[in-house]
Amino acid sequence: MKKTAYLGLFLALALICSYIESLIPFYFGIPGVKLGLTNIVVVLMLYCTGAKSALAVSVLRILLSGFLFGNMFSILYSLAGGLASFLCMVLLKRSGRFRIISVSAAGGVTHNLGQIAVAAAVVENRSLFYYYPVLFIAGTLTGIVIGIAAQEILLRLPSDVR
Repeated sequence: MKKTAYLGLFLALALICSYIESLIPFYFGIPGVKLGLTNIVVVLMLYCTGAKSALAVSVLRILLSGFLFGNMFSILYSLAGGLASFLCMVLLKRSGRFRIISVSAAGGVTHNLGQIAVAAAVVENRSLFYYYPVLFIAGTLTGIVIGIAAQEILLRLPSDVR
């Protein structure tokens, strides 16, 4: 019962972060770049509740926020980016060689890779991958910011939540 309550809380937090991000344009001067506030929740869950719970909340959040604040294309792009990012972060965390900030940065990079791969497939144009170096830098920077935030939150959570 306690785990279900935590999962509901994490899902609610993720949806709130999605909503905030949809209301406040975090414009960095680069098309397609967002801060990715929701990834704080996913990274925290990965470290607090484990991969299965984090994946469930991540997928549910993508679907729900897509239906609430986006459209079918936003769901498609978010799922591609979210699943690629999640897989990368799980593998890096399980290796035991990377800290939370590095795991988050790699997640940001692979999130952008997943999205650009889907975009290239949808428009049938591989030239979109020329834009990836810009997204690589942006994903690294935003992933580091999210990783720092997640690390600081994790340090302040009660031990029974971690």
